[in-house]
Formats: sequence, C-alpha cells, structure tokens
Amino acid sequence: MPDTPTPDTALDSTPVRYTETGPVATITLDQPAKRNALTTALVDALGDALARASTTPGVRVVVLTHTGPAFCAGADLSSGGLAAPPGRHDLAGVLAAIQDCPKPVLGRILGHCAGGGVGLAAACDLAVAAAGATFGFSEVRLGVAPSVISVVCLPKLSRADALALFLTGERFSAERAAAAGLVTAAAASEEVDATLHRWIEKLLLGAPGALGAAKRLVYGAGTLPRDEALRARSVESAELFRGEEATEGMAAFRERRSPRWATSPPPESSAD
Repeated sequence: MPDTPTPDTALDSTPVRYTETGPVATITLDQPAKRNALTTALVDALGDALARASTTPGVRVVVLTHTGPAFCAGADLSSGGLAAPPGRHDLAGVLAAIQDCPKPVLGRILGHCAGGGVGLAAACDLAVAAAGATFGFSEVRLGVAPSVISVVCLPKLSRADALALFLTGERFSAERAAAAGLVTAAAASEEVDATLHRWIEKLLLGAPGALGAAKRLVYGAGTLPRDEALRARSVESAELFRGEEATEGMAAFRERRSPRWATSPPPESSAD
C-alpha cells in the first residue's frame, strides 16, 4: 500500500489524503483529532478522492483506510450530524460512490467504527478489520436510527443480527462484525496489511472491466424480476464475451500465458 502522496494533488490540505503506488490508490481519512468524524470537509474530500480514483485509468484497486485510533466515529455531532447542510457531497453519495466505483474498494480498519463509519466499512467490496477494532450502531442512543447506512448494511446482515445490533446500540468486536458479514475478515493487527496484499494480488489477476461488471452484478442483484434479469444478464454476458478483454483472456488461456492485464501489486507496506 502506498505511503507517499503523489505530487500536484488538490487533496493535500484536506482531511483526506490520496496517494497512488502503481495500480493501487489509497484514500486515508486523516482527521484523527476528530476521530475522523463525518465533517462536511471530510465528506467532501472523501467524495472527491473516490471520484479521482474511479476515473484515473492506471488505478485498478482502491484502499480506504485511516490515521489515528478511530476509522470513523460517524456523524459530526458538533455540527448537528446529518441534519447539517451538506457540502459538495453527502454520506449517501459517498456510500454510493464506493459501490459504484468501477474498481474494487478495500477497507483497512484498525480502529473504532460507529454509525456512518460502520456504513463506510460495509460499503467496501472487501474489508479487513484488526482484531482490536470495535463497531457500533450507536444511533438509537442518540435518539436517531441508522437510516442512510442501513441501505448498505442490511444486505450484509441477517434480520436477527440487524435487530440485535441496531436496537441495542452496543459495541461489538471485529470478529462479530466479520461473522455478521459487515466486513470480510478480522485479523490480528500485524496481519491486516498481509491480508490486503493477498487480496490485491488476486484482484490484479482479473480484467479491469470484468471486475467492474462483477461488482455491478452483485449490487444489482434482486433489482429485476427473475425472467427479466435472466434476459438482461444473457445480453450482458454475450457482450462481455465479444469484448476486448474476453478476446485477450481466451487467447491467453489457449496460449498458456498470462493475460496482458495481469500484474503484481506494489510491495506490502503500511498505508498510514
């Protein structure tokens, strides 16, 4: 994972750092004094960083991480939480941008997540949380509900888990978050980066366009009636098989070689 900011970036003076190392872009929530709460400035910078990663041709994988002891403490209560007027972006738009990003977005979570921070973690395609990280849907204890983030959390939770976690507002462990499906895996702190590196190795073997298509399949599942979905997916599959990536992939298979897009990740390192 990268640790040196690329030059000439408009994001350098904001609460979010954007770096690139080879095909990996890292977006770092960098407002530790505020526990990376969702201030207007942080949400705007995060939205800008996601847009940059989504549209940079050389970027193939995005890592979302943080500095400080909290991944994201949720809404900025000092400014009224989500009742405050949004800036260029809002939380709903940021969650959508993570899932709509045509590149895989990986969460690297070493500290506490609450409210909207749990939503950010759940929105990631793959996420690993350090064993010491904690999570919590604390909204009910503040007199509100996890409304916006429910859109990305509920598809990952059973009804029993959702009721228990949403209604009690209790903190829970990274291991429980993984068991419930909110994150992909829990790992010892010293193993988090190795886990991410293994995922990135595997993702860089996939064709960039095909990875984006696979994401759309997952997030679009269940939005169409079965027969309509089968027709639409049949058309899409035929188009993919006629595409440039499939032509190259099948040629590489016949010729017993790696396809042109297959590459290695940058050396493993800490993202903060």
